[in-house]
Amino acid sequence: MAAIIGISYEYKAVNLSKGEQFTPEFEKLNPLHFVPVLDDGDVVVSDSYAILLVASIVTSSIQPLHMLSNLKYLVQKVGPQESLLFAQTNVEKGFNALEKLLKDINGKYASGDEVYMADVFMAPQIAVAMQRFKIDMIN
Repeated sequence: MAAIIGISYEYKAVNLSKGEQFTPEFEKLNPLHFVPVLDDGDVVVSDSYAILLVASIVTSSIQPLHMLSNLKYLVQKVGPQESLLFAQTNVEKGFNALEKLLKDINGKYASGDEVYMADVFMAPQIAVAMQRFKIDMIN
């Protein structure tokens, strides 16, 4: 996804079964030896929860609830209007939670003036909310 929106990145796999998280190089990034670690030059985030909180909201509270397979099933069971209402309600609920979480952040993007993982996870969901479900994401 990062490549799609023009963000350059370098992925480095850490083989836990070989103990690569215990190397001196990795210990400089995270003395607890946990993965994942996001290294963005001057900023290193080595707490899985901090890196994945927004992604978790998107992947568990927004995206699965508007998957086409789920919505097709709902159309069969309750009709197209109820299926659409279900998707809209759940997408809005998820974004309301994100908005509360990010309310004190100032900047162009979710976590400031730079694009971070939160933006990468949210971008396709915002597009879906606006295009497929006609949700007003501006106001």
